[in-house]
Amino acid sequence: MPTAAKLFAALFFAAVGYAAAEAYAIQTLPPGLSRFWLAPAVAGIGLIQGWTVMGGNAHQGVALASGTGLRTSVQIAFWAIFAFGLYEMFYRSTRLQYDQPGEAVIAALNLFLEYGISVLTATNCLIVLMVGGVIGGALTSLINRVWS
Repeated sequence: MPTAAKLFAALFFAAVGYAAAEAYAIQTLPPGLSRFWLAPAVAGIGLIQGWTVMGGNAHQGVALASGTGLRTSVQIAFWAIFAFGLYEMFYRSTRLQYDQPGEAVIAALNLFLEYGISVLTATNCLIVLMVGGVIGGALTSLINRVWS
């Protein structure tokens, strides 16, 4: 059921995802690499996570909602790493870089680890995710309290 808190959480965490992706791209991606789809894709993940995870748990108090907001940010990072790692594996497999299906699965796991470590070393991205998650959770809880 749509609520004001779900709408706010979806829009806020889409903005958090977009800002985190831009911070990641500025800090870690090489200058010549195209990053056209990175921020909009992560914003879409943030939109979905904000609506389902944070918006669905907006009834908690401000302190618990801040923790749920942080969890939402972690899930945005996880699903972005998963999606882009899977995309890269499929892209490489269409270029016939893998001889067997098992090799592609192992390469996908290696890509997940590589992208995960890359995100963990991007401090600006982590700061945006952590601060945005805590603030977004608290604000979502307050909005739920006012408009429910």
